[in-house]
Amino acid sequence: MRTKALVPALLLLLAPLATACGGDASGASGSRTVTVTVGYQSKTINTVTAGTLLRSLGYFEQELAERGKKDGVTYKVDWQDYATGAPITAQMTAGKIDIGSMGDFPLLINAARGKELGQATHLVSVTGYNLRGGLNTVVTAPDSKLESLADLRGKKVSTSVGSAADGTLVRALQRAGIDPDSGIQKLNQQPSVGASALQAGSADALSQFVAWPGQLTYEGRAKALYDGAELNLPTFHGVTVREKFARERAGVLDDFLRAQRRATDHLRTEPVAAAESVAKETGLPAEVVYLYNGANGIATFDPALRPELVDALKQDVPVLKAAKLVGDVDVDGFVDAEPLKRAAAGAPEYPKAAAARPELWLKGQARTQSFDSPRELLKAARGADVRAAYVPDAVTGTLWFADKAVWVAEGPELRAFVTPAGAKAYVDQHRESGARVVSFAEAGALAS
Repeated sequence: MRTKALVPALLLLLAPLATACGGDASGASGSRTVTVTVGYQSKTINTVTAGTLLRSLGYFEQELAERGKKDGVTYKVDWQDYATGAPITAQMTAGKIDIGSMGDFPLLINAARGKELGQATHLVSVTGYNLRGGLNTVVTAPDSKLESLADLRGKKVSTSVGSAADGTLVRALQRAGIDPDSGIQKLNQQPSVGASALQAGSADALSQFVAWPGQLTYEGRAKALYDGAELNLPTFHGVTVREKFARERAGVLDDFLRAQRRATDHLRTEPVAAAESVAKETGLPAEVVYLYNGANGIATFDPALRPELVDALKQDVPVLKAAKLVGDVDVDGFVDAEPLKRAAAGAPEYPKAAAARPELWLKGQARTQSFDSPRELLKAARGADVRAAYVPDAVTGTLWFADKAVWVAEGPELRAFVTPAGAKAYVDQHRESGARVVSFAEAGALAS
């Protein structure tokens, strides 16, 4: 009898003190603990204001601590890191992740799966965007003979089906007159697997999202073949939330969005420090992080649900439908601007993306220098202790590493291009003015 009497007491002592997904738990003292589960992608660095950077800054926890003082609840955050958006969606539709961040194409799949499985989700903010599509790039091996997208006909191309990078590949091939289903041998692979396949020679090209193209190029393991900005279609990453969580924990969602905005402020005012922080957390080179997230980076960080981004999302639906990954998606029903309006009430709007400028990062410096022209940048870099130099593509505006760009000399002017095809197209149109492709070294000599 004595043993039986102890059982309920033991069970009480062993009961969990916290539950996940916005759930409550009461300890012996009667205090409550609420755990908020956030899914993010540490190496998809255009989500850092809702993931890696936000986590390292502790802003969300600070906001929740203030809330906890008012309502007598202890809030905890469970950060869960994933390589892509697909597993985040799987966990959200299972009710195990409350808030997640991912790219535009995965966001649509998130919306579709949530509706199908009775776990509706909503897009509530943006992290980073590029109005022309420059966040996705097709790269080849450094010694590849491929020079343009047309050369991919019949070749093996690695991508992640259902990702924004796959969407870029499909659209680019269609514009080049190549059937994206039968015109190439598509390899559906995770980014890291595709990078290894490219290096091993089992893939002829790789179409991927940030930061893979920049990282592989920076490390000398790839060169750009196609700049996604040639499509001139916006691409972005955003934050999605479970509808049930947003309804039951509206204040907590507001706290997250306020914290995201604080992280955005930090990134925009301290871009070098932010890049160094993200590099430390992810193991990515800071120079690569800065290529995308810097002052003139490929991505512009702004949580606003801009109309042009929502319109772009609608244009993405047919691509995913053709791949049989979704049916119809009610984009207007998926987008919910109200939480951000509440969280950012009274806050000034961020300026719209501006044209990128050449930028120089010297070793040992916590600030970069911007220039009015590629020539000025090359002149300043000559003989300097350069950590990284960046130049925008003369046509698309996509920022790229100066020493990896394709250079064109035209009289006194020097222009940079992300891809050989971009440089060739420009030279073909400007032969009468003496336009010609030159090496990086020759461009540097001409600048000085």
